[in-house]
Amino acid sequence: MASPPDPPDLDWLWPTPLLRRRLPNADALNADLARTFVAFRDKQIAKRRAVPGPVYASPDDLLKRFHKKALRDLFAFIGDAVFELAAAANAAAWEGLEATQLRVAIAGAWFQIQNGYGSHGVHSHGNCSWSGVYYVQCDAEEVRVAHPTLGARNGTLRFHGPRFERLGGAHQDVGNLYLQDSVLDVAPEPGLLVLFPSWLPHEVLPYEGTEDRIAVSFNALLEGSVRGAAGGFGF
Repeated sequence: MASPPDPPDLDWLWPTPLLRRRLPNADALNADLARTFVAFRDKQIAKRRAVPGPVYASPDDLLKRFHKKALRDLFAFIGDAVFELAAAANAAAWEGLEATQLRVAIAGAWFQIQNGYGSHGVHSHGNCSWSGVYYVQCDAEEVRVAHPTLGARNGTLRFHGPRFERLGGAHQDVGNLYLQDSVLDVAPEPGLLVLFPSWLPHEVLPYEGTEDRIAVSFNALLEGSVRGAAGGFGF
């Protein structure tokens, strides 16, 4: 069925921005980070005399704990992307404002290592405006999706859009089929950065692979001061 053109008096309200960007020449950086993270995990588990589980999450002080060029380079790339996305999302809101000394601040950063059907349930992030994940390591695409039970959903990042909560018990006919488009699955890929609004619910589906699924997650916000018609204020 062909869709008619949008009427001139129709508005599409409240879009949700999501950015997917690949870090160029990421192989060496990823290999360095993977070695560092695995060694840290193994040391922490040995201290506790514990058995490794399907999910390991580090403390969220990654940038203070590890003074590595690979991390500095990664977060320079992340900072540029966060600012670009925030500027695009706030284009209308920032009109007429004079901003000074705006900068991206990382409120927390941590890594996770998953395997053996490790997953992370639905959640969102507070105390920040943007969140993201950068993939360091996982199985190659053809290996990952060939898993006999998990298939293409093996280790994917699933976003739940604002329409999702309308599905439970909702009336359905051909007039509101658009509500069924309520989730988005993003496949893990080494070198891929995914940025999204911190309020957006998301989860990591179970992962099993020949290689661990290693990812860096972070929360970010913009700091600085702006001046508008009503005077100046800081944040």
